[in-house]
Amino acid sequence: VQLQASGGGLVQTGGSLRLSCAASIRAFSAYIIGWFRQAPGNERELIARISASGGITNYADSVKGRFAISRDNAKNTVYLQMNSLKPEDTAVYLCAADPMWTMKSPAYWGQGTLVTVSS
Repeated sequence: VQLQASGGGLVQTGGSLRLSCAASIRAFSAYIIGWFRQAPGNERELIARISASGGITNYADSVKGRFAISRDNAKNTVYLQMNSLKPEDTAVYLCAADPMWTMKSPAYWGQGTLVTVSS
């Protein structure tokens, strides 16, 4: 397994969760890491990404101001802090790695972790 996502679960509206993505990719610190999510019946959506050094981040409008992506290259891990969760955040969350910022077709995918937000 090259990417392992964890930290999902059931949380009430307004609550918080922190997802982790642990990588066993060679040269992890050279990769852009993105968090995607997919809700039933919806297309997969890129919601956050972080540059190789961690100095640049980008968010989808749907999560901007509520979610924060960070990385610890010494631990080969990327985090997604999710605050003020809403029922519409319910989805399977997946992490991915790619050398390109666009992440159109990531080279590596992790398995998903389910986040359920109850109203």
